[in-house]
Amino acid sequence: MGDCDMLMNRIETALVDSRPRRALQRWYETPALLRLGGKLPPKARVLELGCGAGYGTELVLEQFGAEKVDAVDLDPQMVDRARRRVSGYGDRVRLVTGDVTDLRQALGAADGSYDAVFEFGILHHVEDWRAAVGEVARVLRPGGRFYFDEVTADALATRGYRWLFDHPTRDRFTAAGFIAELERQDLVVGQRWLTRVRGHYLLGVADRPAPSPG
Repeated sequence: MGDCDMLMNRIETALVDSRPRRALQRWYETPALLRLGGKLPPKARVLELGCGAGYGTELVLEQFGAEKVDAVDLDPQMVDRARRRVSGYGDRVRLVTGDVTDLRQALGAADGSYDAVFEFGILHHVEDWRAAVGEVARVLRPGGRFYFDEVTADALATRGYRWLFDHPTRDRFTAAGFIAELERQDLVVGQRWLTRVRGHYLLGVADRPAPSPG
């Protein structure tokens, strides 16, 4: 995977840290994900893919109840902005620059090392997004949960997205295609997902199943 796969252009970088985007994330997306997946267990250790400017990191801590968050982003400038935003949380947050398709290299993330993984609109920037899903499945503990909020191929094909933003052009996923890939990699979604704006946006929760007793 090349480094360009996740880097946003200037227009999108400004948009994701704008007041309207933050309001949508706080007042619509977070409540929807809480309805679908609930809060985190006590003392939860969490991974966030693509922390951006750190607003999602704050929500994971304050609204979902994470104890600690490791967050990774490909853009070092965004990591610096996030570090300033979340500095008051001290050692509860660790921010690194790295690739979400190789979390061992980025974070030293071992198998089954997180209680939950979050991503707020990141994987549609990743050319090899299937490898990133594989990393999510690998680092989640059995019984762990994946909260996802995505932009689908239907949105990326619209004139606005084509003109204003830069995204990988191959292997884009629809909502159904994304859910199917999660299930293929043993992340169980069931009915815990929804779309909005004619399938352009996808929110949902998947579990990594715990092994059967006996």
